[in-house]
Amino acid sequence: MSAPIRVLICDDQAMIRAGLATIVDAQPDLEVAGECGDGQAAVDLAAEVRPDVVVMDVRMPVMDGIEATRRLAGAGVERPVKVLVVTTFNLDEYVYEALRAGASGFLLKDAPPDRLLHGIRTVAMGAALLDPDVTRRLVGRYAARIRPVGGPAGDLPLTPRETEVLRLIADGLSNSEIAAALVISPETVKTFVSRILTKLDLRDRVQAVVFAYRHGLVT
Repeated sequence: MSAPIRVLICDDQAMIRAGLATIVDAQPDLEVAGECGDGQAAVDLAAEVRPDVVVMDVRMPVMDGIEATRRLAGAGVERPVKVLVVTTFNLDEYVYEALRAGASGFLLKDAPPDRLLHGIRTVAMGAALLDPDVTRRLVGRYAARIRPVGGPAGDLPLTPRETEVLRLIADGLSNSEIAAALVISPETVKTFVSRILTKLDLRDRVQAVVFAYRHGLVT
């Protein structure tokens, strides 16, 4: 059997931490590597226990989740840790900044347990997670401040089909949903996504969404 995914839970509310820990520990392929209540503690504890995924709140004392995410997963970090941000609707702006800081994805705090578990596993495997319920609301709300940075969409090194796939990614669609929308196979979608990330020098789907908004591909 493979080793379980080690999860560090960081939230300043003890009851939420306890609830998340209970959900995680109940899974045979997951285990809680540690718990803490502020961003500085998350950075320190992550260096000690080396978790596979950090479930990170945004607004916390001492150091907020944005700065903690930047120190754990930001550009230039020698041994980056995957971070899954959890938030509420009224913290949209903070989540956008956390994604820019290097987070691999985000979920709402009121997401059902199965979505949280899926998110942890998805991020642990190296993929990015964008909650489809809030992707457009989150990035779209701040589209004005993140666009434009480049030339017209036609100047991008993408084929028309790749551009179409990028737009659907920015809408928060999963690979299977994109496949259904374009009437192509999920394997073909994976190929398109890989080409898009490579051509645009993007790390993951999170960066792809931000890129799409910054270049006016989504309104």
